[in-house]
Order: sequence, then C-alpha cells, then structure tokens
Amino acid sequence: MRAKLTVKSVMAIEPADKDVILWDTEVSGLGLKVTPTGRRTYFLYYRTQEGQQRRPAIGLHGPIKPEAAREIAKRWLADVAKGGDPSLKRSEARAAPDVAALCSRYLSEHAMPRKKASSVENDKRHIEKHLLPAIGSKKVASVTRADMTALHHAMRNTPYDANRMLALASKLFGLAERWNLRPDGSNPAKNIDRYKEEKRERFLTSGEVARLWAVLNSDAGRKAASASALSAITLLILTGRRLNEILTLEWRWVDFEHGVFRLPDTKSGALTVSLNTAAIAYLRKLRVEAPDAIFVVPGKFAGPMVNLQKAWRRIRALAGLSDVRIHDLRHTFASIGAGMGLSLPLLGRLLGHTQAATTARYAHLAQDPVRAAADLIGAEFERMIAGNQI
Repeated sequence: MRAKLTVKSVMAIEPADKDVILWDTEVSGLGLKVTPTGRRTYFLYYRTQEGQQRRPAIGLHGPIKPEAAREIAKRWLADVAKGGDPSLKRSEARAAPDVAALCSRYLSEHAMPRKKASSVENDKRHIEKHLLPAIGSKKVASVTRADMTALHHAMRNTPYDANRMLALASKLFGLAERWNLRPDGSNPAKNIDRYKEEKRERFLTSGEVARLWAVLNSDAGRKAASASALSAITLLILTGRRLNEILTLEWRWVDFEHGVFRLPDTKSGALTVSLNTAAIAYLRKLRVEAPDAIFVVPGKFAGPMVNLQKAWRRIRALAGLSDVRIHDLRHTFASIGAGMGLSLPLLGRLLGHTQAATTARYAHLAQDPVRAAADLIGAEFERMIAGNQI
C-alpha cells in the first residue's frame, strides 16, 4: 500500500490482525508500520553499499509528524549515498559506554594498579559525590565542555574540591581518548579556568606550642581525649609526619638503634625518617607501656586508630587554637626548622618532599636567620664607623 504520508492518511489506516505497512510516495524507502494494537511507527528501508538490508525506526507517530519523519529519512538516505549506515551508527551509539562505565574502568584499570589506596579513595569520593550524579548517565562521547563548566560552577563554594574534581575529570576523558571512546583532542574538562585556591600557611607560635603541650599533659586533656589520641598528637608535633603515617605506624618500623622510622609506603614512597631525641624518648615510653602492641597508636579493636578529628577538636579548643588544623602541626615542625636556618633541600628531605616546590613555601622563613645575621654585621659596621668618627 502506497500513499503520501500525511496525518490524515496515517490515521486512516485501521489496525489489522498483522502489521500494516504504508509506503510514502514522496521519499523512497520511508514507511509507516501499524501494529494490531494500533501503534504507528515511521521507519526507513534501505540497503548499504555492501548490500545489507536495514530498517531502522524513525519514531512514533504523534511525537513525530509525517513531515519530520520525511526530513529525517532524507538525511539518512544522504548518509547512505555517501557510504554511511545510519542504523549501525545508532546501534553503536546505544552500545557506547556512559560516564559511569568510564569511571568504573578508570578505577579498575588505571587508579587501583597505579595509585595509593588513599588516592583511590579520594577519586571514588569525587566520582560518587560529584561526577555520577551530574553526568554518570551521559554517553562518554556526548559530554561537552558546557557540561563540565556547569558542574565546576556548581561547586564554586568549595573551590579546592571543584578543582580536584575537574582534574580527575580531565584524566578520565584523557583516558577515554586513549581508549578510543572520544575523538583525540576533545577532552571536555580542558580549557576551563580553575578557581583560585588560597594557600594556607598557619604555623603555631612558641607560645601556642607551649599551650598545646600543656593541654596534652594535663588532666583536662586526658579527660578530653584517649591516651592513643594524645599520643598521636604528641608524635605529630615531635616528628612533623603526616597524619596517616602516624596513625598507621607499626612498632616494627621503629628502629630505636638508629633513631629512625622505616616507613614502607608513604605519599613519597618508602621513606626513612630521622627522629629527634625527644621523639625517641617519647616512643620508648610508649613501648614500655604497651610492649605487645602492633601499632604505635592503637585503636579500640587492636587495629590502628582511624579517626583523630573529634579528639583534636576538643584538644585544640582547650588550648585556644580553634583555627589550627592537624596538618598545621606539620607546617609548624617545618617552620621551626626553616627558622633555625636549615637549608630548604635538607628540610625537604626531613619532611619527605619529592618536589622542591613543596618545600619552597618555607623559603621566607629560612631567610629570617640569614637576615638577622646580616643585621648583626651591619650593626657592627655602624659601630666601627661611628668609632672612627669620634
């Protein structure tokens, strides 16, 4: 049955016991199928250049009118004339992975084999909290720079997290290009301006250190936090180590004979940490108190302590240091060393920095004793000159 497809001709077809086909007289291959239930669907019949028969659906009558179906059919036929296969393209598009699948592949094939567990957990947090809710259902190839710009903008109140999310997304889509899921050079997370991040440099003064130390050794401190929490904070002050390094520290990694920690896995890789005499003395005290313990800072169930934040908030409140973060104790350790005139390369080795730029933040502090020495020499010159003038 053939007729020009119009709303009138389409609706005039009565459903039968089997499918009824009405072919359009205007565009070759364009047809309408009416099922026994009355469902009316536009489709296009064509052969590829290899002779394969195709009959992809264009859409349902109602949402699509005959004129729109005719225009779509014309575009598809033009593609076929150029050697294309619209039906195959649609099938490939439907089978193409979405961003959720890309994230899963990223974690299993890239992050887990190459990154530290803590970094993988951080990636998972960004993926689950930000990327999946916003673009997880989108096809990898369909995500645009506008999508990523909108997501980045939505996180503007947390600029640090927004920038980390964008960096992760850039890596994801960079891998998508490598895995042939997107065209080369199409990364939608690139060329988006990052938010300015305020670099925080909070160092405790000598008076603040004294107040904190007094609280750690007071009855009030012992009531506010567990013995393990107090030990952890004390070791953070004395060693300048990262929080996770202290919380996961095992006694087998403490070498009393040579006065070092031998950490098998840190942010900087395996690391030997030199300890000062105060830290060694404190560790000996802890070992005497718990000779059979596995962890230097044990948790409640024989494993390592996992959360210091609540105890820290109580301790810092008692010390009047409400704006001090745990990581600021490491900054303070470094600032004391820089203020004593330690060279930045030596300070970097002590802290376990792999990049000189990380230690460079303390450069202005390292110059203080140098400047003081210059002032002493200048004052002596002034005294000598003044003496000659008398």
